[in-house]
Amino acid sequence: MEGSSLRLPFPYLLSSLSPYLLTPYFFPAVNSSPLSLHAESDRLRVVLVAPRNPLNIGAAARAMSNFGFFHLRVVNPYELAFREARSAVGAEPVLAQAEEFKTVTEAVEDCTLGVGTTAVGLRQLQHPVRRLDQAARLLRKHLAGNRVALLFGSEKRGLSNEDLSYCHWLLRIPTREEHRSMNLGQAVAVCLYELARDPQAPSKPEKRLPATAADLERLTLLLLDALRSSGYVKPAPGSSQKRRSAAPTEEKIRRLVRRFRLSAADADLTLGILRQIFWKLACTKAPAAKD
Repeated sequence: MEGSSLRLPFPYLLSSLSPYLLTPYFFPAVNSSPLSLHAESDRLRVVLVAPRNPLNIGAAARAMSNFGFFHLRVVNPYELAFREARSAVGAEPVLAQAEEFKTVTEAVEDCTLGVGTTAVGLRQLQHPVRRLDQAARLLRKHLAGNRVALLFGSEKRGLSNEDLSYCHWLLRIPTREEHRSMNLGQAVAVCLYELARDPQAPSKPEKRLPATAADLERLTLLLLDALRSSGYVKPAPGSSQKRRSAAPTEEKIRRLVRRFRLSAADADLTLGILRQIFWKLACTKAPAAKD
């Protein structure tokens, strides 16, 4: 009838609308990643070594938040005020909780795998280099039970040879030959996307517990002491120029130790053997006590 309206009892209206009133509506989360629901993402440490531009640090933090990775470590940042980077839109908690370190040694010591990123170029690399898609499968497998440090170098020079000596192997993003290098924030985003894009990929944790970087560094330093004592390596000189010339030997030994792929138990055993040898040699050299 014209001018009339259909009137429904209020209880009927309430019962009809209750599913919509009481059930919250969820919008698709643009920045969410299924990987963020798994423990694997919590075991990754993104390590930025000597970054120069705070905007790039902020962009890296934003990419981490996008894909569900929240542990950022920064080694000797050029700009100390990086936590205020405006480029970290929505990722302020990642920047606020970022850890700062003076050395790469400290930044990776609790990780059992170190992976460096490189554009390769004309460098003579001493590590295996894997494409990002291949590297992601290996990283996911290791993250199933252990911490991983993923290292990115400075915008100007990338990772130095010394930085790379803390890595087990390297990965590269398959950019075109004529333009290999990427912006730091973009590189972080691409790597993390590759890790997050296949969250259902099977990943069984390793049966053995790998040695941490701290264990491997202790073993490296002890081996260097043994080599210096035996005369194989000359004792560290005082001048900075000579120290730089001795650095390649230290890097070689550090890489060698990582190629052994020692378990935590084997690293502990090897450390014990070397310490016992040192103790025995020290006792042999000590002068006999006089009556």
